[in-house]
This record gives sequence, C-alpha cells and structure tokens, in this order.
Amino acid sequence: MDNSLGDIIRVVDLVGVAVNGLLGGEIARRERLDPVGFAVLAILSGLGGGLIRDTLLQKGTPVALTDPYYLVVAIAAAAVAFVLRFEGDLWNRIYPWFDGLALGTWAAVGTQKSLGFGLGVLPALLLGTVTAVGGGMVRDIVLARRPAFLGGNTLYATCAIIASGVAILLNGLVTPEVGILAATAIGAPMVVVAKARGWRLPGESAREGVRAIRRRYPRER
Repeated sequence: MDNSLGDIIRVVDLVGVAVNGLLGGEIARRERLDPVGFAVLAILSGLGGGLIRDTLLQKGTPVALTDPYYLVVAIAAAAVAFVLRFEGDLWNRIYPWFDGLALGTWAAVGTQKSLGFGLGVLPALLLGTVTAVGGGMVRDIVLARRPAFLGGNTLYATCAIIASGVAILLNGLVTPEVGILAATAIGAPMVVVAKARGWRLPGESAREGVRAIRRRYPRER
C-alpha cells in the first residue's frame, strides 16, 4: 500500500478511535461510571473490533498494541468525555459522519487485511464486519446489554457488510488502496443516510403486521 495513502487511512482510523472513544465515554456518563469506567468503555468502543480481528488472524501482535497512538487516542477521548458533555444539535449532526467514516474504513481495511493473509471470501466478510462492529458489541456485552447491531436500531452492521462486500468484489480488479477508498465511500454515507431516515431491517413487529393482515384477510380455500 502506498505510504501516503496508508498514512491517510491510519489518520481516519485514529479519528474513528477518537469518535467511538467519545461515544464510549458518553455511555459511561449515562451509566454513572468512574474515570476507570470511562477509559474501559472508550478502549472497548474504539479498539475492540481491531483487537478481535488481529487476534483471530494470529499474524502478530494487534496493531492497537504495537502502535502507541491507538491507546493514547482512546484514553484521551475518555478523558475529554469525562470533562466535557457531548450533546446538542452540532454533535448530533457531525457524529454520524465521523461514525460512518470510521465504520466504512474499518470494514474495508479489515476485509483487505484478511484477504491479504489468504482468507476466503466469507471469512474476509466476517472479519471486515467484526472490525467495524466488534468494539460496540464488546462494550454492550460488558454493560450486560443486547449488542446494538443485533436489531432495533438503524442500519449499522448491514452497512459494514456492504462495505466489506464492495472491498471483496473489487479485490484483484483494482489496487487495495482504491478498493479501500471505494468501500469506505459506499459504507460511510449509508450509515449517515440510515440514521437520518431511520432505516431499519424488518423485525418481529413487521412479522406481527404480516400475521395480522393474514388473519384479517384469510385466503379463500
């Protein structure tokens, strides 16, 4: 990968760590946790997905532990979230863009990294998605909550799966750099639009609606 582009992706990656670290801190505030709790949730939110991916790949120490900036950024985000309260219209407008950019980049980079180590399509799709949503999943499990990406929220894991799928489709057709940028360019806006329009996958309520229609209008025999 070109060094300049690699640096850009690393910067975006660290921005994602910072934004999701702030989100972890925001949740820690709602849970009335102490500074240690802020730090733990920020680290889990910002670094959890990459740690899971690199651990499963078993190709060396996870990058979040070898690059000192990752832990520093996550802990700094926790400190900022502990001191400042992030809320209001400005935060609500800019957060989805940073979150979407982080998700798209994480999904694309996770997928490319998996393909680069010789994994097949499905494992690469899995690890790309895990990279993007794993941090939030671990954070929610630690808080004894149902992971948000499992349902009841606007599209998130779906956007990660699509971004990862784009990276897989472009693998071998374009350079890895272009594949990562294309996957990010598709996955990131999807998160923003899904949050703005309230897009969700059909759930139990949709099935109940279908059953109600069938009960009201039974098929003629």
